[in-house]
Amino acid sequence: MTQYLDSAAVADYLSDNPEFFEEHSELLARVKLTSPVAGRTVSLQERQMEVLRDKIKSLELRLADLLRIAQDNDAITQKFLQWTHSLLLARNDVDLPHTLVNGLQTIFAVPHATARIWGVAEEYSHTWFAAEVSEDAKIFCNGLAAPYCGPNQDFEAASWIDEAESIQSLAMLPLRTVDATQAFGLLVLGSPDPHRFTADMATDFLSKIGETASAAMTCLLD
Repeated sequence: MTQYLDSAAVADYLSDNPEFFEEHSELLARVKLTSPVAGRTVSLQERQMEVLRDKIKSLELRLADLLRIAQDNDAITQKFLQWTHSLLLARNDVDLPHTLVNGLQTIFAVPHATARIWGVAEEYSHTWFAAEVSEDAKIFCNGLAAPYCGPNQDFEAASWIDEAESIQSLAMLPLRTVDATQAFGLLVLGSPDPHRFTADMATDFLSKIGETASAAMTCLLD
């Protein structure tokens, strides 16, 4: 009695016995497959070569993508270092917020940037960055565990920017002292491009910008 073997059983057998074709090498020449590339019947060896070429092409595309990401990250890192350097060169405390937001605009090519700080020392109470902020905006800021990126939904913070009516997307970065739960300020980046800041974008570098800005501007607090 002949036992019937389905294709799955044959595949399992060949997988468990990789030496099968070494012991029966004459079968290799008789195995024929349809090539999706050439559109004709080819030998097993030819089909294996096509599969390998496809894998190599996929790996090359993946490698090119990884190189592009690495180059983009390196460019952002260089900009971050340049911006941090400008903060260290700020002449005095009162100039620091202007240096900070101006650097974000010029170095990172952000169309609009501004900041608000509450709880500043008395000598800074008259400055633009200490302008009044509503309690609702402070509560919103305190609730941000990470930078907000997305459309401008008529946020109060958008009105702090000149030409606020043109802002389509925003990045809002809470400013906190180390280990503090309550924010002492908000850094706002705006763009007329609705795709500049989106909800699905990575925020790693924005978080680093927020942390650095927080450390820099604690000197302004009471």
